Amino acid sequence: MSTAATVLAPGPLAGLRVVDCSSVLAGPFCTMLLADLGADVVKVEPPEGDATRGWGPPWVGHAEDGTRTAAYYLAVNRNKRSLRLDLHHEDGRVVLRRLLERGDVLVENFRAGGIERLGFGEATLAAINPRLVHLAIGGYGVGGPAADKPGYDFVVQAVGGLMSITGASDADGGAPTKVGVAISDVASGLFGAVAVLAALLGRARAADTDPDRPSGPDASDLPTNAGGERIDISLLGSTLALLVNQAQNAFVSGRSPGRRGNAHPNIVPYQAFATGDGTIAVAVGSERQWVRFCEAMRRPDLAADPRFATNGDRVDNRTVLVPILAEVLAADTSTAWLARLEAAEVPCGSINDLLAAFADPSAEALGMRVALDHPRLGRVDQVGIPFALSNHPASIRTAPPLLGEQSGEILVELGYDTAAIGRLRAAGTI
Repeated sequence: MSTAATVLAPGPLAGLRVVDCSSVLAGPFCTMLLADLGADVVKVEPPEGDATRGWGPPWVGHAEDGTRTAAYYLAVNRNKRSLRLDLHHEDGRVVLRRLLERGDVLVENFRAGGIERLGFGEATLAAINPRLVHLAIGGYGVGGPAADKPGYDFVVQAVGGLMSITGASDADGGAPTKVGVAISDVASGLFGAVAVLAALLGRARAADTDPDRPSGPDASDLPTNAGGERIDISLLGSTLALLVNQAQNAFVSGRSPGRRGNAHPNIVPYQAFATGDGTIAVAVGSERQWVRFCEAMRRPDLAADPRFATNGDRVDNRTVLVPILAEVLAADTSTAWLARLEAAEVPCGSINDLLAAFADPSAEALGMRVALDHPRLGRVDQVGIPFALSNHPASIRTAPPLLGEQSGEILVELGYDTAAIGRLRAAGTI
């Protein structure tokens, strides 16, 4: 386990402000990625806070002093500042307007028409800040028959076909199964972050080529009409995009693939196998690996068998081959097989639980479990950053904030004095 360290070099998004009006997972995951890359993310929360603050147990902190927070919330809200803001108050909407005037990106996942009902439709946003990149995350897209439906990851995994290819086959007594994490939300957050970065790059390029852009030392701070953009991301579209080769298989064959449990639809053997004392994952991805695999199993006859000569042959004859392999692998322990297969350079691995996965030496070398010190919650462990930039590294700088923890400092930055902040607190606006 590593400890979050101070990174002297600013992240590549340093100087950008993201106004995060999203909640739960897809939007907050997107904005966390932007925050890790150096953006100043202001998390605008309703008076009761992001719903995931209450999605426990497990908890960190204590209910008695108001610090109790669900682990779910902690997973996707580091490196952010929390502004508690009631947008049903006119004064709250004025605060949001000031934020947007100074912002670069708005991320929100209101129900269809929600942001318009608050008075921040596209025309208004363009008038407030013509350079604003607006990412709107929804369940089923804009304009379709389900546009008004709320987006829930579990339902979208079902509707989007992902559950139909996940889980054991009917023959093995299985049923359609969701992925073990909210993958439709996570994918939407990832696609959203990519789209935001692309829009920011497009904005910068448009500004560079705008002949009407003012010049001079302060030109970078002046708005240009060339930069604003709306981005729409849907959980359904993101889920369908994740189907990749399975979707292509269906398009080409005209048949929807079924569930194969841990088996690969296009490669054999490429699945989990029971051993004498556990289960291991084996991934034979080339013909050379197939020969080495057979030799490691002391079954060179399988490599010579014309039924299994090529991957295509093995896919066609998987119902014959897999039981043979299963019988051989069940005759020894997982440790013995992993050692033998690794020596033969056959891709394989143990099937770890989550804590074991993060304790694996390779995961530790990547710094994928990071310890943070929170001033009120104590130590908070976090999943590390999975990418490394050589010159402008991403970093984990601050722990997930308490509800409204930075409300005062953010309002000061927006020009509010002590008396005005006090009135907003007294009215329950912040």
